[in-house]
Amino acid sequence: MTYRAPVRDLAFTLQAVAGMPELEATGAFPDYDADVAGAVLEAAGQFSEEVLAPLNRIGDQKGSTYANGSVTAAPGFVDAYHQFAAGGWTGLAAPVAAGGQGLPKALELAAFETVHAANMAFGLCPMLSQAAIEALEQVGTAEQKSKYLGKLVSGEWTGAMVLTEPGAGSDLGALTATATPNGDGTYALNGQKIFITWGDHDATDNILHLVLARLPDAPSGPKGISLFLASKYDVRTDGTLGERNTFRPVGIEHKLGIHASPTCVMAYEGARAELVGRPNEGLAHMFVMMNAARLAVGVEGVGIAERAYQQALAYALERRQGRSVWTGEAGAPIFDHPDVRRMLGVMKAKISAARGICLSTAVAADLAGSAADDETRRRWKAREDLLTPIAKAWSTDVGCEVASMGVQVHGGMGFIEETGAAQHYRDARIAPIYEGTNGIQAMDLVGRKLSMDGGEAARAVIAEMKDTLALLARIYVGKPVERFAAAVEAVEDATLWLLDRKADADAADDVLAAADAYLKLMGDVIGGWMLAKGALAAKARLDAGDGDPAWLQGKLDLYEIYAANVLGHASSRLAAVGQGGEVLKRMSVEALAG
Repeated sequence: MTYRAPVRDLAFTLQAVAGMPELEATGAFPDYDADVAGAVLEAAGQFSEEVLAPLNRIGDQKGSTYANGSVTAAPGFVDAYHQFAAGGWTGLAAPVAAGGQGLPKALELAAFETVHAANMAFGLCPMLSQAAIEALEQVGTAEQKSKYLGKLVSGEWTGAMVLTEPGAGSDLGALTATATPNGDGTYALNGQKIFITWGDHDATDNILHLVLARLPDAPSGPKGISLFLASKYDVRTDGTLGERNTFRPVGIEHKLGIHASPTCVMAYEGARAELVGRPNEGLAHMFVMMNAARLAVGVEGVGIAERAYQQALAYALERRQGRSVWTGEAGAPIFDHPDVRRMLGVMKAKISAARGICLSTAVAADLAGSAADDETRRRWKAREDLLTPIAKAWSTDVGCEVASMGVQVHGGMGFIEETGAAQHYRDARIAPIYEGTNGIQAMDLVGRKLSMDGGEAARAVIAEMKDTLALLARIYVGKPVERFAAAVEAVEDATLWLLDRKADADAADDVLAAADAYLKLMGDVIGGWMLAKGALAAKARLDAGDGDPAWLQGKLDLYEIYAANVLGHASSRLAAVGQGGEVLKRMSVEALAG
């Protein structure tokens, strides 16, 4: 099935839902306007359609390969990467001083949705380079920026995030890799790391590893971690490459999906490295990279959902079976069966909601870095912090759900590998796991993000949703408005309950027991808010005779489908939030094992 980049949907979401006009008004991005956004999205979509999408299937079938201490990319990937780098795609939002284009992060993520949709395994490589760029830009020295940033921004080199060890996955405080001073300002890294995405490959001459390790005198736990940069090849003062460093892949993992993305086991044996940032503050520095990657993974969830949806829609229009209840046609396309069309409508609505959440988070990040005064920047940073775990977790869950529904639309043929629907399902499944599992995102939301400002950021979102609700009543009557109103009330009740429980030192289990349900409730309702804003914008354009009437009417219909199928369940989410931790504590191994 051929992928088509949803350029019109992306542009609409940026302008009408995510808040790009407010960002434009700051003047912080003088080279950005709606026309530039349209041109970038068109070009990204064309590249993704014509170069990356055709490689997706062969990448899944052939995968990357390992032999003799090195990794070879899947067929066609090296040439595709060279074209990607030549097009300047890695540097869309990178600083102009480092060779980037200095465009908003929100536009970069919108463009990258098409990359992830076309070829999720490919998109992981430049995604991690972009995260490395952000980390070096924020905490690197002037010398490190001069030495490394330009090559990362140009795509000549790639970056890798090196955290996980066999005994230290989500608990990074347990890692044991060491960094011993060499006496010349550099360090010798020793240890093994696992699950290192694109940790080795043959698409570029050099790869920069950002590695977490411990100094000899470091305290135990997470406060004793430092961040280091290890280059695959020594970089001479003139920028040319010298001797090979002493870290190597010792194998790649055989995975459920994303077969073309080499997930490496890496061995560091006295590898030469340099400190990035301050000693023993590596976890905080790495979180710059991780937060960038978490939002990008949320967009990955949107992309794989879009790809699965497009394939399911095409199949539903082609596959003929049964009689249509609407037209009476025998042997009608299964698109004409109400349950199939309902599934497609829910898929499309959830994709639109997740896209709105992710791009709104990106706009908040852009405003946090560019607003005119400290108070406004603080407010937008709080919004970014609140939305990031929701964007990552809720959107990747949508990726899995939509890909699963895509298999269902195909029926038995969806379970057959040759249709390709199963690949999307397999690929999507990793996104709720890496860059911090979705359970960790939920704990981060209720444990830190909700209360770091006393709940102010959450209250601000709730207030804005109520403002939208008042406007929504002008274009809908009855259930579409009532369901949103009840859903917003459920979010407010859950938020106040959690803030109250967090103030009680003995109620930590209640808070953590509620974490998953609260994140899902927030995602459901904020997603509905995104669709409501889209419906309001579409109605305004319809009334003005501005745009394709059928496409704009679709935005209003999608909101109604979402209100009925998602917002209508807010009360059950609220009930799960208030369950409390006592029942979980009471559940024994014997009870669970049966």
